[in-house]
Amino acid sequence: MDAEALLLARRDELLRAIGVSGDELAGIRVARSDGTADDEHDPEGSTLSSDWSRITSLHSTALAGLDEVDRALERLRDGTYGVCVSCGARIPDARLEVRPWADRCVACAV
Repeated sequence: MDAEALLLARRDELLRAIGVSGDELAGIRVARSDGTADDEHDPEGSTLSSDWSRITSLHSTALAGLDEVDRALERLRDGTYGVCVSCGARIPDARLEVRPWADRCVACAV
């Protein structure tokens, strides 16, 4: 398992998601500010408010994921990658293969 490659790939994926959601949020801001959007009366589509809530949640989740990945990359650099931040035990390789950004062993993650 090449943890760094997995983490960098995930980081790129998250950065793309952050860019897309940021663009969508900007579009909603424009639609809200121009005063012409009457989405509350459109029975076919979602409202700007519901879109805002959904995209804000996706954006926040991607930002949090990016923070996790960046911290994992830092642990790789300082030699503490794969060591549980709570108890100091080794994080099982199987867990790191599934969640390369994991910072806790299975027992501490529960």
